[in-house]
Amino acid sequence: MKLSAFIILSLLPLPALAAPWQARAIYQKGQTVQWQGRDWQAKWPTRGETPGANPKGSWIAHVDGAMRKLDDAAPPVPTLQQALQHEAELTNNDFFRKVKASIRTLPNEQVEQVAPGRAANPVNVRRVERLLPSAKWDYYFSRRDASYTYTRFLQAVAKFPGVCDDYGDGRDADAICRHSLATMFAHFGQETGNHDASDTVPQWRQGLAYLREMGCADSGSACGYNTECNDPVFNKVWTCGKNPDGSWKKYYGRGAKQLSYNYNYGPFSQAMNNGDQSVLLQNPDLVASTWLNLASATFFFVYPQPPKPSMLHVIDGTWVPNAADKAAGAGNNFATTIQIINGECGGGTERQAAQNRIDYYKQFAHDLGWDYGGEQLSCANMQRFTSASSAAYNIYWEKDWQWQHDYQCQLVSYQTPYSALQAGNYQRCVEDNWGVKLK
Repeated sequence: MKLSAFIILSLLPLPALAAPWQARAIYQKGQTVQWQGRDWQAKWPTRGETPGANPKGSWIAHVDGAMRKLDDAAPPVPTLQQALQHEAELTNNDFFRKVKASIRTLPNEQVEQVAPGRAANPVNVRRVERLLPSAKWDYYFSRRDASYTYTRFLQAVAKFPGVCDDYGDGRDADAICRHSLATMFAHFGQETGNHDASDTVPQWRQGLAYLREMGCADSGSACGYNTECNDPVFNKVWTCGKNPDGSWKKYYGRGAKQLSYNYNYGPFSQAMNNGDQSVLLQNPDLVASTWLNLASATFFFVYPQPPKPSMLHVIDGTWVPNAADKAAGAGNNFATTIQIINGECGGGTERQAAQNRIDYYKQFAHDLGWDYGGEQLSCANMQRFTSASSAAYNIYWEKDWQWQHDYQCQLVSYQTPYSALQAGNYQRCVEDNWGVKLK
């Protein structure tokens, strides 16, 4: 009896099937997967791209029983000059130019020389001294912790020359400074105020009462804010410090912004210390015990968090809302800074925290001479910022996985240790991710 053709074919050895494609898997150049009955080969390292979805994408289909040969020749390691030129090309736009100008910093040695009445103080500090003399600081923050001194506030302003700076394009620098101070101080009141209605001092003047998060201390097991430190992948991004007993340092709220978590201490440390994240990750209490307790607030005021613009650019008009921003209810006003700082907006009714900020803002604005008449204060109907916002820019460097993009980094939207807003981070990204030394 003859076997049927079907049976004969079924006895022949079959080629091994490639593993099914998985959306969350990372595939290296040359790896093969199966998707929708076909085999596909990765042209370069890839993750999350569906095979066949993009003809010019990461995957190449099985052709006539064989894979197309990939070009294995990798480009040479660039020189440092070539790498910096590539960085300049990727950040050559109006957004980066304006943001970098507004977040520029003064060296710490010069910051620490700033003192009230010093003739050599930077121009922005002298403006603040004129609009906010020390007696007014004492009046505004009658219940403040002793560590929040007037001198330290001037130093926090000095660190970021873009705060209360001159404007060479006709904008009123004094008015913008009054507006900025009223905005910052209103948020101080909500973030660190006593909120004691029985006090003889009104609540808008009870800000800066808390230096460290209530109930938190470096001793004991509470208030660690360091669960992420146990994740080896996450801890590699923002490497937590350790105590002598091997326990993790604590990253609970400190300072006027009540800075919390290692992924906030790290970027702040980079901005304060020429790109070095370790200073504050190893010594987080410096955010409470030094002028950094107020610099953390000026840092947050000037830095954008895409898709959210910086509060400074909202206040001084540098940020221009697009149609999507306007549809969401955002604009150049105090209400938008509430959305930026803590997202206490939406739902149709003013939340108590947002109302507190508005009430405090009115008091500070009036006393500082800023006319808020006609300015939007309520954010009850404001929606969150989205990728459609005019401020939605990628500001972090990440390894460029694309084929023939060896020894390069690309701009991404998610947080990495390499902020594109700080000098030197593109070089660090390339060297750390590609294991090379650029010369």
